[in-house]
Amino acid sequence: MLKQVIEMIDLLDNPQITGEKVIAVFQGVAGVTATSTTLQGNQGSTDFVKIIIEGTNGKTQGGTAPTLGIIGRLGGIAAHPSRKGLVSDADGAIGALASALKLTEMRKKEMPLEGDIIVTTHICPNAPTQPHEPVDFMGSPVEMSDMNEYEILPEMDAIISIDATKGNNIINHRGFAISPTVKEGYILRISDDLVRLMTMTTGQLAVTFPITMQDITPYGNDVYHINSILQPATATSAPVVGLALTAESAVPGCGTGANHEVDIASAVRFVLEVAKEFVQGKCKFYDSEEFSHLEKLYGKMTILQTMGKA
Repeated sequence: MLKQVIEMIDLLDNPQITGEKVIAVFQGVAGVTATSTTLQGNQGSTDFVKIIIEGTNGKTQGGTAPTLGIIGRLGGIAAHPSRKGLVSDADGAIGALASALKLTEMRKKEMPLEGDIIVTTHICPNAPTQPHEPVDFMGSPVEMSDMNEYEILPEMDAIISIDATKGNNIINHRGFAISPTVKEGYILRISDDLVRLMTMTTGQLAVTFPITMQDITPYGNDVYHINSILQPATATSAPVVGLALTAESAVPGCGTGANHEVDIASAVRFVLEVAKEFVQGKCKFYDSEEFSHLEKLYGKMTILQTMGKA
């Protein structure tokens, strides 16, 4: 995966990068569809990129295999002209696009997966920055609701949300970590299958990170969020797992020189193995029977996907 990660970093590290230039990498490959949509916000614009890698038994072919969504979450890949180069926050886009690149190369080599994989992210090389404790974050020219609208598709049966999660003092690990599964307002147990695949691909014990009820509520409700990694869970009924690129120290999201290629490659390798097994029905993000039992006992928790009571 290191090759794909390096290629994506090289492509994105350009003040003139656009969504159209990104999707050009994926065009002309049978079974791969890539599109870019520009959205204007209050503080500039960004290009939402969507790449669909078709499976042999995927929904795009009228098949029955489940679809995995891979979302690269971030405010922006850079903050030109005030900061030169990719920022730490770009990890989400790099990881998602490197995943798409590897899956596209597998299609070229006639190694398609059984189910569809949908990769979404957005490309903004001149995003604003914003204050946050303990270190500054990257802002975004568009609203979180816009990101959810363009990056989450109803076809996604499960979602991995990749996000740089280094601007905190609670994850003291260099590499990547996974969250518990979040579904319809419930924070569920960490998936045994994802733990198994993480230990296999890294050759190390699995690393997880804590989340709170605040983290799975929508932005804009005046409560603290660790970052945007689990915001997709506010806009879908599909199970969502956060894949955090992490550091031992607190790193500003707007800091440059902080994209660790080897760490991102390790995360992407994990994502690829999850994709292979999920579309075959061999990797479960949550226990559906236990989830149904929870809802019978305690009712729906979907209010946590909303802005709450007035």
